[in-house]
Amino acid sequence: MKPLTKAEEQIMQSIWKLEEAFLKDIIEAQPEPRPHSNTIATIVKILVDKGFVGVTPIGRVHQYYPLVSKEDYSAGTIRTLVEGYFEGSFSDAVSFMVKQKDISVKELELLLQQIKHAKK
Repeated sequence: MKPLTKAEEQIMQSIWKLEEAFLKDIIEAQPEPRPHSNTIATIVKILVDKGFVGVTPIGRVHQYYPLVSKEDYSAGTIRTLVEGYFEGSFSDAVSFMVKQKDISVKELELLLQQIKHAKK
């Protein structure tokens, strides 16, 4: 899966949230100050070319929908991050977050519960 730029990710976030959208819907979903509509249209075309977004022609307009789920993209992105910065060790990644105080004891306990529940 090809990585997305920050601008592409921002547009994908809107498409994931909307599930199906026309260009005007994607434009309206952008935070202020919104990029120009031509910029958004270009990014959507790039997302189509990369295989992240599908297109359904409806008359003279196009409806867009995600081909890659947010969950699949998130999993791949996290996996790439862990492989690139923590030699593939998720425990090293969590240890780093603990040292940086980015994760609390309560959150760690929740993670442990989820791991235990997943193993059952």
